[in-house]
Amino acid sequence: MPEGHTIHRLAEDYLHRFAGWNVRVSSPQGKFSDSAALLDGRVLDGADAHGKHLFLGFEDIGWVHIHLGLFGKLGFGPAPAPPATDTVRLRVSNEEHYADLRGPTTCALITGPEKRAIHDRLGPDPLRPSDDPDRAWARISRSRTTIAALLMDQKIIAGVGNVYRAEVLFRHGIDPYRAGKDLTRRQWDAIWEDLAALMREGVRNNRIDTVRPEHTPEAMGRPPRVDDHGGEVYVYRRTNMPCLVCDTRIRTAALSARNLFWCPACQPAAA
Repeated sequence: MPEGHTIHRLAEDYLHRFAGWNVRVSSPQGKFSDSAALLDGRVLDGADAHGKHLFLGFEDIGWVHIHLGLFGKLGFGPAPAPPATDTVRLRVSNEEHYADLRGPTTCALITGPEKRAIHDRLGPDPLRPSDDPDRAWARISRSRTTIAALLMDQKIIAGVGNVYRAEVLFRHGIDPYRAGKDLTRRQWDAIWEDLAALMREGVRNNRIDTVRPEHTPEAMGRPPRVDDHGGEVYVYRRTNMPCLVCDTRIRTAALSARNLFWCPACQPAAA
């Protein structure tokens, strides 16, 4: 499932290509046909992202709410658009670009109040400047749940996925099994600030890079990482490989239905 930086990047991509245009909207697959007919020829005048949720605004009609889930894909291309296959749930196009959505968990036309309700049930997003990290801290600081599980709970903090949770905990030397209530406020503030910076870089570069300058392949004289997720990381998907900082073997375990990765030396458990 894409992490939050990807969704914010997609919102920017829609705005760059379609904002202010009377766009063509269709649903070759048919599952969004009625809503597509209402939107066809209307101006796309907004795009918004919160966590893993994408919203496309159409004048006074409403918002298309998109959640890619595990299998959803969004692709952009130059006009003229090729004939759409019957797997395309939503196509948006103009004279210069097209965008095809396939296999999303959610693709629905919603009202402004319905959009607000989705925002209200999500936690603060490090990529939304107006979001308040105190909302997340209020829940984390009282919780006996592990910080690794809390970071993946979209009701507590929105947009963080498996890569960012593993990497930010490593970068701050925090045992992923530490209970939220045992985290200090200083540690939480540092995590939030770091997530915001790392995720902004993710939006800019369209990939996740978390290693500090002294641990890049060039600085260490090591081969670049080869992985379909891209980017240079410390622990994610590096099971049994040596830690880039201390050479200890990276460990993995299942937590919150996802694989957790950490260095037991750099992220020691409390005595």
